[in-house]
Amino acid sequence: MPKALATFGAGCFWGTQKFFNREFKTAITKSRVGYMGGTTANPDYRGVCTGNTGHAEVLQFEFDDGQVQYADLVRFFFRMHDPTTLNQQGNDRGTQYRSVIFTHSDEQQKAAHAVKEEMKDKWKDIVTEITPAAQAGTFYEGEDYHQDYLDKNPGGYCNHRLRW
Repeated sequence: MPKALATFGAGCFWGTQKFFNREFKTAITKSRVGYMGGTTANPDYRGVCTGNTGHAEVLQFEFDDGQVQYADLVRFFFRMHDPTTLNQQGNDRGTQYRSVIFTHSDEQQKAAHAVKEEMKDKWKDIVTEITPAAQAGTFYEGEDYHQDYLDKNPGGYCNHRLRW
């Protein structure tokens, strides 16, 4: 089974994980929520929530690229959150909730930019950042209680929804 890595920030990582895992249940082989793109080493949730670490809440997952194309993951990313609100998703506000794609190869970088361009037919003024993961720095895994949070707490807060 060919494996690749994907990392997306689409607001609160609880909903991001729930929506991706539900949509791509057989293609995603492992998913973890955490923090990426900041300057503070070993951040924790409280620190990230201050906005002072520079990190975004993200979902990072391994997927079988024989089952799903990376471009289709990016299309779903644009479908399940609002990429036009700077540092905000619904009630969640702050740089940690920014819309961001951290790419893990030149091919992913090209695909992410191509899909972002394609999405201009559906979204005006997209603010999504596309950054090579190598430039963004380390992915720091989130605390255990954040992992699969909405599966463990089905009535928990989630502002994500499919737009089309």
